[in-house]
Amino acid sequence: MGVGGNEAKEAVHPELKTVIELQQVDLKIAELTLQIDASPSQIQTLETQLSDFLRAHEERKVRLSANQKERRELEAEVQAVQAKISKHKDQLYQVKTNEQYRAMLKEIEGEEENIRKIEDKTLERMLEAEALQKQVQDAAARLEGEKARVGAEKNRLESARQAAEGERSQLRARRATLADGLSVAVRETYERVARGRRGVAVAEVRDGFCTGCNVRLRPQIYNDIRAKDGILTCESCSRILYYVEPAPEEIDAAGGQSNRAAVPS
Repeated sequence: MGVGGNEAKEAVHPELKTVIELQQVDLKIAELTLQIDASPSQIQTLETQLSDFLRAHEERKVRLSANQKERRELEAEVQAVQAKISKHKDQLYQVKTNEQYRAMLKEIEGEEENIRKIEDKTLERMLEAEALQKQVQDAAARLEGEKARVGAEKNRLESARQAAEGERSQLRARRATLADGLSVAVRETYERVARGRRGVAVAEVRDGFCTGCNVRLRPQIYNDIRAKDGILTCESCSRILYYVEPAPEEIDAAGGQSNRAAVPS
């Protein structure tokens, strides 16, 4: 399928060179736009990471403080029980019957068992406190480094975004120039196909196939493209096609050609 007029033949049709460069510019603009659009969420992710780190650090400090308070309360509880045991032991000498004596001993045994349970709880809290203390100390040592890391990465992302915006502005200006250099028919074909093919409106022909849709071209179309006979499009995907002669070193022993990313000049 052909597009455009019958200009005098050159090594490469002048509009084809323009449309290939336009495709490269558009792809680069799309890449930069993705980078620019991703920057705010990347910065937000960094800020969230730092916020999560700070929140976890504060939560551990609160838990450590609560742990210390609970241990003090357990220690006070032990002292209170010990006071009761001491009082009961004094009362042993005042009881008048064996039954009262045995009852008092049983009560003392119960209080001593209670102390053992409290001491077990205290040991658990001490082990928890050791772990929390280490976590708090480690986080405190890392805190300034985390703030510096996040700050530096945010600055890098912001600088990269600004550079990308500057480059995109230049490319948009270049794009306008390139688009203005195309005939109405070629420009409309390019824009229409780009909209329908996720921004890719130009494809190289290799070994008789359109690399855009991987469909084999009719021999006549393939020959016309190799002859650089005007602006031609793929009958399957409608992309504008171009052909690059393989360099001698790219031709293998079987007469085929290796993959390449060259653009006709």
